[in-house]
Amino acid sequence: MGAAFEHGYAVVVGAGGDLPGTVRDADGLAEVLRDPDRCAYPPDQVKVLTDAKASRTAILDALTWLADRTVADPAATALVFFSGHGYEISRYYLLPHGYDMLDLAGTCIAGEDFTARLQAIAAKKLLVLLDCCHAGGMADAQGLPVAKSPAPPDLAAKLSVGSGRVILASSRKDELSYTGQPYSAFTGALIEALAGYGAFENDGYARVLDTTMWLGRQVPGRTSDKQHPIVKVSNLEDNFALAYYAGGEKQPKSLSWTTSVPLVKAGLDRAQIETWHRMMRNYRENLLLMDERMSEYVEFTAIPLQLVKSKRQTEARLSDLEEKLGLRL
Repeated sequence: MGAAFEHGYAVVVGAGGDLPGTVRDADGLAEVLRDPDRCAYPPDQVKVLTDAKASRTAILDALTWLADRTVADPAATALVFFSGHGYEISRYYLLPHGYDMLDLAGTCIAGEDFTARLQAIAAKKLLVLLDCCHAGGMADAQGLPVAKSPAPPDLAAKLSVGSGRVILASSRKDELSYTGQPYSAFTGALIEALAGYGAFENDGYARVLDTTMWLGRQVPGRTSDKQHPIVKVSNLEDNFALAYYAGGEKQPKSLSWTTSVPLVKAGLDRAQIETWHRMMRNYRENLLLMDERMSEYVEFTAIPLQLVKSKRQTEARLSDLEEKLGLRL
């Protein structure tokens, strides 16, 4: 048993109710986070809310707890996981345990409230994970015109003011998130990533970009290409560590439902990924320079056509790189 990953903090929510699989997901994730032979988070720094304990009030209080704990720890890594329903009507809502579709304001978490609690988390290393809209038990909307949404629409924009913020949702807006055994397709792959599956280097750390790449490859394959995780990265300066993957040791350990620990996909090595990230930074800097030049013109029609074409070409190249890296929202 190695040292604890002492700067790791997490809020893990499984709403339960008509989605019993979400409780298994939350418990499974919490177990690997607390396991001293895996992620090695201090047990009192992982707050788990499932079933009746995952009420609206309890979730909001837990996010406040996370903000309070991390503001006192400049080296903090913060992880927020929600497994349950996410719905968008005229506003976006997360549906905790005991939700009432006829009393959304009183029993559900409005997107802006959830976003505000996340904004208050000062940690420079924050990963938000939303495993919403499960196929295993869709809620009865009681006749209301409900459209599914995997994440609050303005969440990425509001969190972009900080640095080291990563939002990872289990599926696109028009997709379901599939259940499975022992965990959902998304959560199962997440636990594997935290156990070192797909790690690009055996340094003992489960890292944020390695995790997103593993999920981006595994989830579509396990759902016959019906579910595609989406990710938004804000001012990410490095591939920061989320946790240990083997209690501080460098050799990943297999999980009970697998027989071996596969490493990075052949042909997609770390050098290539680092090159793509460098190219992305250059393209983004070029876009800023182009925007500055374009802003000098009083009327849009006066902007040179070549400048407009160059901007569109740069945006297309940036989009292509984001798709290769699985960073498309």
